[in-house]
Amino acid sequence: MAVSGGSDSVALLYLAHGWAVANGRPLTALHVDHGLNPDSRIWHDRVRELARRLGAAFQSARWDGPWPATGLPAAARAARHARLADMARAVGARIVLTGHTADDLAEARWMRAEGTPLGQLRDWSPSPAWPEGRGLMLLRPLLGERRADLRDWLGGQGIGWIEDPANVDLRYGRSRARQALAHGAGEDAAAVPRQNRPLRTAAVTADDQGVIRAPRNADPRALAFGLVVAGGGARLPRGDRLARLTERIAAGETFTAGLAGARLIAEAEGLTVVREAGDYRRRGEPVLDLVPGVETVWDGRFTIMADEAGWQVAPLVGRAARLGREDRAIVADLSAAARPGLPVLIRDDGTGPVLARSRARVEALAACRLALGLGQVEHEADLKCRREWRTDGRAPIL
Repeated sequence: MAVSGGSDSVALLYLAHGWAVANGRPLTALHVDHGLNPDSRIWHDRVRELARRLGAAFQSARWDGPWPATGLPAAARAARHARLADMARAVGARIVLTGHTADDLAEARWMRAEGTPLGQLRDWSPSPAWPEGRGLMLLRPLLGERRADLRDWLGGQGIGWIEDPANVDLRYGRSRARQALAHGAGEDAAAVPRQNRPLRTAAVTADDQGVIRAPRNADPRALAFGLVVAGGGARLPRGDRLARLTERIAAGETFTAGLAGARLIAEAEGLTVVREAGDYRRRGEPVLDLVPGVETVWDGRFTIMADEAGWQVAPLVGRAARLGREDRAIVADLSAAARPGLPVLIRDDGTGPVLARSRARVEALAACRLALGLGQVEHEADLKCRREWRTDGRAPIL
């Protein structure tokens, strides 16, 4: 679980520790030192000592910037999630607990009303870090609890916590929200709805090549996330551009459009979303060196691990004519729209291209990412959506 040392995370650490002991489960405290406060090393040591007293394992990471001149809270949040994801993967965890409370829900709603583009907090959601957080879920068991009640409970137990001065620094939106709510502006935290109703997304699916298909009446939020997944990125498309697309879909138009690194193909029978090959021309091709035995995330859409040295991975676009006969036969059976974005292996000496799945272990990330992000996975026991291709390029491993 993520432990900053503040009251909410300390309370959850004690509660989670009691649950872990009772259920025979390991617990690791993950701490991110943002380096933004001169006392941050002291906070790190206090959290480490707290974990030691409880018998929990401890992992920490530091963010040393670069710190932006504007948008510091968002940058710090992104850095925190990326480091939490890296640490969770290192210890073999699939779930990270966070101490968000009903007060955080109220603060986030106040900030959205002021124009801050924050997402909805849910009890159970995928890590927002990509690709670091692939396959990793966040669980927020305290969303129904008030911060004041947790502090009363801690005080009754004689347990202290860290007060971060940034929480009262009115340069930051979160601090302004706390002050406004403390003076009666906006909604009471206990009255804020928890926004946990899942999207109706059973018909939004992805196949082994990362091709996403959806009905024309798909929820726009599900479509937006599908575009992000197909494009391999992490940022949702702007609302105005997405609104124009959904208007054209609702009007019954058939068309093709690019957005968020993805290509949307709107046909009478439904929607298809694939990687936009033209995006490679605009941004440059994602060509990466592969280290034997090391899993590499390529284009935000596949993990690839080769056994041999000397390979690079690149997109198929512009290279299809040089494939061998067997690889051409495999490609011919696949969706034409998906072919340009398939990963191939090449060497500096001109060897290749060969389909990556013919020479390496390849995992397509789209289906799992889509299922997690659209709320189609409801329980820890269901986090088994890994799907790879054997090095013969054909039969999938489940």
